Amino acid sequence: MKYKILIILLVVAVSGCKNEGKNNSEIETEHNHTQSEPKSDNKKTLSPHTSAMAMIGDAHIHIDYSSPGVRNRIIFGGLLAYDQVWQAGAHMATWLETNKDLEIDGKELKAGKYGFFVIPNQKEWTVIFNRNWNQHGKDDYTEKDDVLRFKVTPKTSEEIKEHLEYKVDKTTETSGTISMSWEKVTIEFPFEIK
Repeated sequence: MKYKILIILLVVAVSGCKNEGKNNSEIETEHNHTQSEPKSDNKKTLSPHTSAMAMIGDAHIHIDYSSPGVRNRIIFGGLLAYDQVWQAGAHMATWLETNKDLEIDGKELKAGKYGFFVIPNQKEWTVIFNRNWNQHGKDDYTEKDDVLRFKVTPKTSEEIKEHLEYKVDKTTETSGTISMSWEKVTIEFPFEIK
C-alpha cells in the first residue's frame, strides 16, 4: 500500500512539473485535447519558390527564383532603391543555369550556373551575371565575381504584375528571350545559342 501511494505521489509531482512555467490557457488547451491547425500549413507563402525553363535547340535554360508579391507597395524606387544591386527575387539570389554557351549583348556567357542580379533605374537597368550563384540575397555579392554586365531599357505598363515572373521564350531554333516582370516594369533581353 505504501508503494502505491508513493507511486501516485510521484506521478502527481512529475505531472505538476511538466505544467510549471505554462500559463493557464496552455494547460487548459492540453487538458481539453483540442488541436489547432499547424500554422505552417495554413500560412500562404508570401514569396513562393518557382522557376522558368525552356529547351531551345540543344540548350536547356533554367531560372530559379522566389517570387515576391507587390502587396500594395511601391516596388521600384520604393521598396527597392534605384541604383542599388538587387538579387532579382526574394530570399536566396536568383540563379540561371545553361548547358550551352550563350551570346548576350554581343558577349559570351559560358555554360554554367550564375547568380542573376540587376541594378534598377528609371531610364535603364544593369543586368548582371555573377559566378557566385549560391548566396542569400545580395549578402555576398561582389562586383569582382561578375562575368557579364549589360544595360537594358525597362518597359512600363499601367497594369500591375502582382508576383515577380521570369520567362524564357524561344524565338528560333538557336535564339530566345529572357524577361522579368514585376509591379509595372518588364525588362527583356535576347540571347543566341553558341
